[in-house]
Amino acid sequence: MRVHVVSDVHGNADALKRAGEGADALVVLGDLIDFVDYRDHDKGIMGALFGAEKVGEFARLRREGTRDETVAYSRTLWASLDDPAGAVDEAIRAQYATLFAAMTAPTYATPGNVDTPALWPEFTGEGVRVLDGEVAEIGGLRFGFVGGALLPDGVVPRRRKGAAWRPYLRDREDYDRGVAALTGVDVLCTHGPPALPELTYDVVARRSEIGSTALLELIRAQRPRWSVFGHVHQPLAARARVGLTECRNVGHFKETGLPYVLRW
Repeated sequence: MRVHVVSDVHGNADALKRAGEGADALVVLGDLIDFVDYRDHDKGIMGALFGAEKVGEFARLRREGTRDETVAYSRTLWASLDDPAGAVDEAIRAQYATLFAAMTAPTYATPGNVDTPALWPEFTGEGVRVLDGEVAEIGGLRFGFVGGALLPDGVVPRRRKGAAWRPYLRDREDYDRGVAALTGVDVLCTHGPPALPELTYDVVARRSEIGSTALLELIRAQRPRWSVFGHVHQPLAARARVGLTECRNVGHFKETGLPYVLRW
């Protein structure tokens, strides 16, 4: 069997069309949407809505400013639109129509934090199966899937009326329930990484993303062959070994255009 795995697609539909070539199945670990393009500020949804200069300032604040400064600036941007939620919804649907059409059958997918899972059923065809807190058998192995990313402990999502968009960020209790639903897993497929420092630290952003202790505990208890994930675009280490399990960041697919290959 040969399975190709990708994560952090961020709008790269052309490469996604080729990602399943030569494989028995394609696994997609989320972040389909190109929301903020930190390399080309005029691209992505925010680039289209606000222009490169304003997105560049937003990116600078994300990199150098405080969370409060970033949130405050973001709110000024969205307040400048007559119908921010409608504009974002239209842009997301357009991207999803293109991206899901690019997936080859069979595809097994779980959402990332830069996704809107509630919209996925509108775009998945017969060859695409969406899983989150679920297990699927592929080539005789059990693949367990958990989507989204973790909120910092103690942070409650702000449910502002008329918010333009909400990322798929989960509190620890909700995320851990998804992990607990996975049993007898041979391949652990998640958007976010297990809680190992070398896998969670982004050397370009110069900060650590939040890793899951529940994923690490599952790896130690169930000893899957592989743990595959994305989310951290430029990790300090792309791989680590936990007992018998190969933990692997499959790469920033938007930039590389290359799938990670599993063979057995």
